[in-house]
Formats: sequence, C-alpha cells, structure tokens
Amino acid sequence: MRELPEGLAASLAGGVTTLARCWRITRRDGAVIALTEHDEDLTVDGTLFRAAAGVSGSEDAAAQGFAVGGGEMAAALTSELIDDADLDAGRYDGAGIELILADWSAPASFLLLRRAHLGEVRRSEGSFTAELRGLSSALNVVRGRLFTAGCDADLGDGRCRIALAAPAFAGHGTVGAAEAPGLIVAEGLGAYAAGWFTQGRLVVTSGAAAGFATEVKAHSVSASAVRLELWQRPPAVLAPGDGFTVTAGCDKSFATCRDRFANTLNFRGFPHMPGNDAVLRVATPGRP
Repeated sequence: MRELPEGLAASLAGGVTTLARCWRITRRDGAVIALTEHDEDLTVDGTLFRAAAGVSGSEDAAAQGFAVGGGEMAAALTSELIDDADLDAGRYDGAGIELILADWSAPASFLLLRRAHLGEVRRSEGSFTAELRGLSSALNVVRGRLFTAGCDADLGDGRCRIALAAPAFAGHGTVGAAEAPGLIVAEGLGAYAAGWFTQGRLVVTSGAAAGFATEVKAHSVSASAVRLELWQRPPAVLAPGDGFTVTAGCDKSFATCRDRFANTLNFRGFPHMPGNDAVLRVATPGRP
C-alpha cells in the first residue's frame, strides 16, 4: 500500500483539495523539462515546474500482471520549453517521465504517482500529445540472441566488428540540393555504387540540422546525380553546402555479409536453419 505524506493526506481528507499534477521529463541527454497543470509555476521536489505550456493529462491507467499501463499528456509547443525542432530531432525519444501529485498551496507535500517513458507523440497546430508507457513496456524489448536466418548484430557493433569509419564504408559529402524534405542530391559520393548506403545511417554534421541522424531509405545513382532518400525528415530543411556523413547499409543477410563486408566469420545469423517451408512441407512420393 502506498503511504501518503501527512500534509497531503490531510489535504485529501479535507472538503476542498488544492491539488495539481506535475510532469518532470528527463531527456536522454540529461536535460530536464518540468511542466504543471497549475496556473502558476510550482517548485516541487527541488524542481521548478512551469505553467506556461498549458499542460494537461488523461486518466492514469494501471494494468494487472505484465500488461503495459500508462496514460497521455498534452501541452503547447513553445520555443522556450518544448519546440517542434526538438521533437523532430528525436531529443525526446525514450525520455523518462515522472508524474507527481502536489498540493499547490503547500508544494512541500507531494506524491510520486508514476514513472514512465515517453512513447508515441502526435502533433497538431501548435500542440502535442505524448503517450506515457509504464516501466513494464521494457519487457516488450527483445533481449539476448535471436535465432533467425538473418544476422541479429548491428552493423559496426562489438559483435559485428566491422570498422565503419573506414573509407570503404563511410562517405563524407555535402548537400547539393534538397528535392523534398527527405530527399537530397548528394555531392562527394560518386565513388560508391548505387545501393551501397541503402539501410545505412546518415548524420548531418553542419547547417541548421546539425546533429540530426536517420536511416537511409534508398541510395540511387543516375547519370546526373546521386540521391539519398531518408526515412525521417530533418527538423530543418537541408540547404546546399550542409555537410553529412553516411555509413554503408546492411540487410543482415549472409550474402551481403560475405560479398560486401567479407565478414562471414562474424555473421550472427543461422542461414541454413530450416524455416516455415520445412515445417509445412508434406511427403511426396519419389522426393526425399
């Protein structure tokens, strides 16, 4: 059973309550953004919670067993607290959230209701709504080895051992033109064959979107230009001259590991493991 602080318990037992919910968001880079639904700023648990974003929350759902509980929070997008560019750049992906119930007339009385992680974020006309996923959501993450035909290592990690910084696997270029928010004409990649960077990773190194990283959806080469199509649109339009680094892609098949990277000794899949076709196969006269 959860124990309430004496001051908060007395406030709840009274005829009129002076309660406000507060959300403390801790990004993975360590930045802390604190918001409250109260109409004035509150200092709770040593943190200043700002009222400027007009934050509100849904019911806080709990679930039995290992089901994922949670709720939602909504707030305005403001350049001072949470802006569009930070969301687009992924700075809030996986952020930790603490939901606190405080007595705004005596902020020293508060109760930590829930810890959660930021899930799906929806935006519309200057505001956003964020899903709060309970800590049990971590149980849905695959851990350990996967026994599949494809490799379960990440290209360049300690199990794969490919040195992605090598010139053969890392290209440094500049933006020649942005034909669409997620489609650029790349300069400086003429030495690489078409598809070399498909499923690779692009990191912007200069310009308004510096630091932005995303996967490459497609790498095409034509007589006139080299184009990179990105899975995620940058938080700012990529301008001619913006620099980037892009690394080779891998579809995790044995053939790609062998032919592109000459790394068969470190392949972490099971290419000869029977699949569903072997399980569903029926006996046929004259065939083994």
